[in-house]
Amino acid sequence: MTSNAPLTLNQTSSPGENSTARIALASFIGTAIEYYDFYVFATAAALVIGPTFFPKGSETVQMLSAFLTFGIAFLARPIGSALFGHFGDRVGRKSTLVASLLVMGVSTVLIGLLPGYTSIGMAAPVLLCVLRFFQGIGLGGEWGGAALLATENAPPGKRAWFGMFPQLGPSVGFLVANGLFFGLAMALSDEQFKSWGWRIPFLVSALLVVVGLYVRLKLTETPVFAKAMNEAQCVKVPLFETFTHYWRPVLLGSLSMVVCYALFYISTVFSLSYGTSAMSYSRQEFLGLLCFAVLFMALGTPLSAWACDRFGRKPVLLLGTLLAALSGFTMAPLLGSHSIGAVTLFLVIELFLMGFTFGPMGALLPEIFPTRVRYTGASIAYNLGGIVGASVAPMRHSCWSLTAGSPGSAAMSPPRHC
Repeated sequence: MTSNAPLTLNQTSSPGENSTARIALASFIGTAIEYYDFYVFATAAALVIGPTFFPKGSETVQMLSAFLTFGIAFLARPIGSALFGHFGDRVGRKSTLVASLLVMGVSTVLIGLLPGYTSIGMAAPVLLCVLRFFQGIGLGGEWGGAALLATENAPPGKRAWFGMFPQLGPSVGFLVANGLFFGLAMALSDEQFKSWGWRIPFLVSALLVVVGLYVRLKLTETPVFAKAMNEAQCVKVPLFETFTHYWRPVLLGSLSMVVCYALFYISTVFSLSYGTSAMSYSRQEFLGLLCFAVLFMALGTPLSAWACDRFGRKPVLLLGTLLAALSGFTMAPLLGSHSIGAVTLFLVIELFLMGFTFGPMGALLPEIFPTRVRYTGASIAYNLGGIVGASVAPMRHSCWSLTAGSPGSAAMSPPRHC
C-alpha cells in the first residue's frame, strides 16, 4: 500500500531540523510513557482495582467491574483519535503530541491519588471511570502522532524501520510497568501492596511525563506537514474528510490491528488474572514470567520492520497473521497445563507474534492516508482495531471461570470452546 501523498523529503541535519537520534527518541519515549501508563492500569485491574474501588461481595463481580473499567479506555480511544487527529492535521504534529502526553499523564497520576470505595463510596468507581476515560483520550491521540513523527522524517527505503521506534515503546512501557509491580510485590507484604503499594507506579508517571515533555518540546515540525501547511493543503474538518473519502483505508487499517491487540491482551491482562487466580501463581511469579516474555515482543518488532523494508508489508503481515491463528491452538495445552515451562512458552509465543504483527503498523497505517488527514486516519484505524482486539480479551477470564469452576480449583482447566 502506498500513500496518496509522499511521506519523505530529502533531508539534511541542521539546527532547525530533527536529527535522526531526536526523531527516534521522541517517537519512542512518548509511546513508552503512554503505554506505561496504560499498562499500569491493566496490571492493577488484574490485581487490585476490583477490591479497591468496587463494593465488597462476589470476587467475580469485582473482577468483571475492574475489567469493564479497563475497557472504558478503548471506547474513549477513537474519540481521542478524532480530537487529537483534528488538531494534528490542522495545527501540527508537535503541539498535539505534547497535549496527548499531558492528558494521559495527569489522568494516571490522579488515579494513583484517588481514594477507594471504603473512603468515598460510589464516588470512587465513578471517578475511576472518568479518569480511565481520559486515559483513553490521551492514548487515542498519542500513537498516530508518534508514528507520523517517525515516518514523515524517514529517508527513502527506511520508512518501516523508522516507524518501528514508536512500536518499541509499548514493549518498554510494559516491561517498566510490570517490572515496577514485580519489585513492589517482592518488597512489600500483601497487605501493604493492596493498601498503598499499588499506587506507586501511577505516581511515578509524573516523573516520566516530565522527561517526555522535555524531549518533545525540543522537536521541530515534520517536513511533510510543514510543506502541506505552506501549500495550504490542510482541510477544515479532517474527520469528515477521512470518513467521506478514506473510509476504506480506515476499515482495512482497523482490521489489520485486531490480531496484534488480541494477542497482546490475551497474553497479558487475561493470562495474568487467570494465572494468579485459577492457577494460583503468586503476583511475583507471573509478573516475572511476563517481564521475561515481553523481551520477545521487543525482538519481534524490529525483526518484522526490517523484513517489511526488505520484502514488503503484505507478505510479512500475512505470515504474522497465519502464525497468530495457528498459535491459538496452543492456548489450551500450554496455558491450561499449569506447568511453569508450558505457560512461559505460551507467553513467549504470543508476545513474539504480537511484536511481529505490530512492528509493520508504524509505517503501514500512515502510508494509506494522505498528509492532510494522516494523523486522523491513522489514529482512528489504530484505535478502532483496539476496541475489537483488546477490550474483550480480558473478559475471557470470566468465561473460563464461569464454565470451568471456581478460581483456585486444582482441577480447573480452560474450556476449549471458550
